[in-house]
Formats: sequence, C-alpha cells, structure tokens
Amino acid sequence: MPNNLYVTATEERSGKSVIVLGIMQMLMNQLHRVAFFRPIISDQVEEKPDHDITLILDYFKLEQEYDTCYGCTLKTAYELINSGRDDDLHDLILHKYREVADSYDFVLIEGTDFRGQDTTFEAEINGDIAANLGAPVLLISSGRKKSVDEMIRQVQVSIDSHKEKGLILVSSIINRAPEGLTSQILSDIRRRYHPDEGLPFYVIPENPALANPTVGDVKRWLNGSVMYGAAGLNMVVGDYVVAAMRVENFLEYLTPGCLVITPGDRHDIILASLSARSSTSYPEVSGIVLTGGLVPSDNVRRLIEGWSGKPVPIICVKGHTYLVAKQLYELYGHIEADDQPRIATALGDFSKYVNVAELRDNVISDRPTRITPKMFEYSLTERAAENRQRIVLPEGNCERILRAADILLRRGVADLTILGRQDQVRALAAANGLDLTWVEVIDPQTSPLLEDFVQTYLSLRQHKGVIEDMARDRMSDTTYFGTMMVYKGFADGMVSGALNTTAHTVRPAFEFIKAKPGFTIVSSVFLMCLRDRILVYGDCAVNTNPDASQLAEIALSSAETARTFGIEPRVAMLSYSTGTSGKGEDVEKVAEATHIAQNLIRERNLDFILEGPLQYDAAIDPEVANTKMPGSAVAGRATVFIFPDLNTGNNTYKAVQRAANAVAIGPILQGLNKPVNDLSRGCTIDDIVNTVAITAVQAQAEDG
Repeated sequence: MPNNLYVTATEERSGKSVIVLGIMQMLMNQLHRVAFFRPIISDQVEEKPDHDITLILDYFKLEQEYDTCYGCTLKTAYELINSGRDDDLHDLILHKYREVADSYDFVLIEGTDFRGQDTTFEAEINGDIAANLGAPVLLISSGRKKSVDEMIRQVQVSIDSHKEKGLILVSSIINRAPEGLTSQILSDIRRRYHPDEGLPFYVIPENPALANPTVGDVKRWLNGSVMYGAAGLNMVVGDYVVAAMRVENFLEYLTPGCLVITPGDRHDIILASLSARSSTSYPEVSGIVLTGGLVPSDNVRRLIEGWSGKPVPIICVKGHTYLVAKQLYELYGHIEADDQPRIATALGDFSKYVNVAELRDNVISDRPTRITPKMFEYSLTERAAENRQRIVLPEGNCERILRAADILLRRGVADLTILGRQDQVRALAAANGLDLTWVEVIDPQTSPLLEDFVQTYLSLRQHKGVIEDMARDRMSDTTYFGTMMVYKGFADGMVSGALNTTAHTVRPAFEFIKAKPGFTIVSSVFLMCLRDRILVYGDCAVNTNPDASQLAEIALSSAETARTFGIEPRVAMLSYSTGTSGKGEDVEKVAEATHIAQNLIRERNLDFILEGPLQYDAAIDPEVANTKMPGSAVAGRATVFIFPDLNTGNNTYKAVQRAANAVAIGPILQGLNKPVNDLSRGCTIDDIVNTVAITAVQAQAEDG
C-alpha cells in the first residue's frame, strides 16, 4: 500500500474538512511525520489562504510551509486543461507532491472543494490525480437533504466510476446523513449493493454544531466588528431572524440559538433580544447583528454595558438589512484552528461513527516502533474513549476546567461530574459559550450523597479523632467530596489542582483511598515526551528521601505505570555510580533497593527488567553503556528512570524539560487503590484534557 491517501468528495458542502481532521489525527497517532497536500485549491479571494490547509497546519502544528501544501489553483488548472496542456498540469502537481513526499512518512491528500464552474470536471480531475500520485482513495458523499435511495445511488455511481479508473478504494463515507438514519443506511447498503465485500462503509449523521455557523463565522463572513460579548463568538447559530416588526410580534419568531438581524437603531429589538437571553419563557438568542453601520445611542449602550444577564455577542456590520440577510444565507460553518469546541466535536463524531482501527489498518501498511509526543498525546484520548470512565472534577468554579470539560465531552473522552453550586457552574459555562448540558453538576452541600459520605468518612477516620462535625465540614469541601465519590464508586477517578494546592488535592486520597495491596507508599512519575520517545521519571514530586524498600516500591509502581501507557518498562535505578564502580551510603541505598526490587519481580512473577545502580548517561546512551556496563539489558535502553531522592528527580526532570524542549506530563500519582491526579495551578486547558485522559486510562487498568 502506498504511503499516501487521497480524500475526495462527490459534491460541495460534504463536510470533507471534518473527515480530514479525523483522518489526520488517526495518522498522527501512528506515524512520526505526516504531511498534508492539496493538488488543486479554490481560487484565493482577497489573498486569503486556503481554509483547509490553514486548519490542518495550525491545529496539528505541522512543520510544513504553506506553499508546499498545494499544487496550483483551480483557475490555473482550468487554463492548462482548456489550452490542451493536461500533461503540464499533472507534471506540476506531481513535482510539488514529490517534493513533499520525499521528506515525510505519509502524505494525506485532499481533493477539490467542488466550488468551481464544472463539478464533473472536478470529479474527473480528482480521479486522474489520485491515479498519477499512486494514491488509494477514500470517498465522501453528502447525505444532506437526501433520501436513503438517493444516498445509496450516489455511493454506487461514485464507487463504480472510481473503479473504472482502476483506483484502489479504502473506504466510502456518507457524511451529514439525516439524523437517526445511520443504521438504516448501512443496512440498506449492505443488502442492496456489494461493489467490494472488503470495502468498509461508514455513515456520519448531520451535527448542527458542525454544519451551522458560529457567531464568529458570521462576524468574519460579514467583516463585522464586535461591540459586546466577544466571549460568546463560539455560540452556534440555529437560524436567522430578521427583525423588522414590533417587539410583541418579533418575540413570537424566536427559536433556540437564533441570530437576530436588525438595524442598529432598533433599540426595542436589541433590548428585547437581551431580555430573551435571560428569560426562561423565551429561547436564548445566539447573538445580534446590527445592520446599516448603525450603533445604539449612548443611553442604550450604557444599558448594554451594565447588563448583568448572560452575555450576548453584538456585531455591527455595514450594508442594509436585506443585503446582510442575503449574504448570511450563503454562509455555512467553517471550523477554524482555534475553535477547540468544534474541532473536539468533529473528532468525537469521527471516532464514534468510523471504525478507526479498521480504517487505519486499510490505510497504513507499516507502522514505526518509536513513539513521538504527538502520537502519545493522540493515543491517550483514543484509549480513554474506547472505554469511557467517569471522572470527577471538583473545581467547577474554574473557567479552564469548564473549557476542558466541554472539549472532553465533545471528544467522548470521559463522562464527567463537576462539583460546585449548580447555578454558578451553569452561569460560568454559559458566559463562556460552553455547552455543558449533559454534564452532571453536584453541589456537595445540597447533595443527597452528603449524609452517607459524612458517615463513611467518620467511620474511616474516627480512630484519628475525627468527630461528626469535622466529618461534615470535610465532606462539604469539593475535593474531599470528589475523593469520596471515587472511594465509593460513584466516579472512577478524580482530577484537581487547577485552583487547589497539591496538598489539598492529594491529602484526602492519602487519608482513605490509600495505597494498593502490597505497597506501603504512594509515589509519582512524570511522562517525559522527548522528540522521538517517551520516558518515565519517578519519583519527582512526592517522596522526599525514600529508603531502599520504598525506592523498590517506586520502581515497581513506575514500571506498572509505564506499561499502562504502552511503554515497555526497562527500569534503571539511578545513582552517581554505575555497577560497583563507586562506594558510599547513597550508592548502597540504590544497590539495596535494586536487590529488593529484583526479588519482588521474581516473587510476583512480573515481566520486566530492572538494573542498578546506573548513572544517567549509562542508562540512556548506548555508547556509554557499552563502556560502563557491557551486555546489560537495561543500560543504554532504559525507559523508566528511578531517582534516589526528590531533590535529584525534581531537578533532573526540570533540566531535561528545558534543555531538551521536552513536554513533561504529570505528576501522575501511582500506587493508589483508585486514580487521583494533581494539576499545576498554572495548567493549560490542554494539560487538563491530557490529565483527565491519563486518569481515565489508569481507571481502565484498575478495571482490567
């Protein structure tokens, strides 16, 4: 199978960019260097770059230059074809493609947008280009506004025409199918049409959150300016309401998520729209577009600026109301690289409706054995989504937590419970344009679980002098309540620390979740994502100066954690001496820890190798290992590094993080009966997403 894939649609507005996002993530999860290439792009308007190229380059942080990502424009293609220079067109595309392909493991190729004058020409040229590039083809058909018969007929014609060209097909996807018809379409395809028994078919239903534009799309499309409510630009527009009538009549036309279009001097409509946003009697509007280049009067602007209800994006545009409405009906949703909620929705839908493992096996012939940071990050969310766990987030008053929750839900990574006052959590989410409709929000102080949790905590900690009032006070705290949810099985894991200190996050876990059987301490590791590999460093965050027995336990826990995340554990017990080359109390502690750990490995019949004492250079560098410890199974090949104390471990992970520009994921707590993980108070939204995914994977391992 060639190291490329050609993704082409059969018509415009097929949602092709959503499929391309999903496939690119699938590829990045398995391959080191993936490139993106479009043989022909639509003609650039006002020097704007191609949307899909920009989306893929920016979101996946590809190292390609923009100019290497396409062959030519549609206008150039027409000119060459019309002048009888077909070969010149194919030579141009092939030359630019080879320049990219020579430097990458895999090239994902995306066909034309079908927005030219002749869609038949585009269908033909896509097939010819795929043949010339030696690329297998993935076909995308649109199910938008079609019956089941029409969709199947379109698939039949498309597959037959591509097979006539001698092209290899890897899959056919019907995208934007009518909601609720997914299984019926698949059943009818398999019953009525069998062009290739081995060809996988997938059907992805229409998702209004992807198909409909956001208020931000409207702003960009109309070249408008935001007057108020910039935080709500990611709100999805459900419909357009042109307000040219009296308020009492206008209100009857409001629908959920509608965008109100009205002249900028219609103060009555503006204030009525704001009121509807906060009223439980009317649907919430997604935003207001003020036409004519008009802005509200000073008094009305003061009212808007003092508005204490849910914020509403208000955009000012030039052009009269009819012209603006006409322009908007030509707009459809575009996903931008910084639109994390919609990208998460797109990737979540792709994973839900496409058998990614099956498609991956059809597309990728050879997979590398090395793992890169990007591959590791994508595999985390993929693994978590395979068997969704319930993770509790105690910091419901933190905007970053809510933004991460929105992404996690859209991606289908985990089921979530957020702790905090219901009204405050929902209001903060709404103020930031986040959809947490399906999230369970629990207020510990009013929860029916509180009394049971108080009595449980009292029985667990009574021997430490805890009385009922103290137990009630503890369980009213969101962190203690969340930890008790994990202990009692109402949640599979907990992530906290965006606002709370590490001590506050982990203390409840130490109190009553406690260490696993066979372990006496809880420790931590960092997953160090280097350019071409993932290493495990422990313990760099919890235990200050572990003794030999504790150090051995840390080694065993770290090996188990490594295996949980797909890293083959080869454990190096680190010291300032390799083998028997040095003497001293610190070296002897590591030597004793190594002896204890090796005995435990034999006793417990564990399947990994461990050696020590080893210096860091001997553990990681094969050449140094050949000199200092020839014949070692670990030296020069270590994947798990156990530091003798916190001072050494903490400084080393930070030094490697800065010097090697590595990504440090953690600390990940290990050795607990159930997973609880701590965030840095400076964590980003991506950090939270990754940590929740890690916690979910740990919980899966506990279930297994």
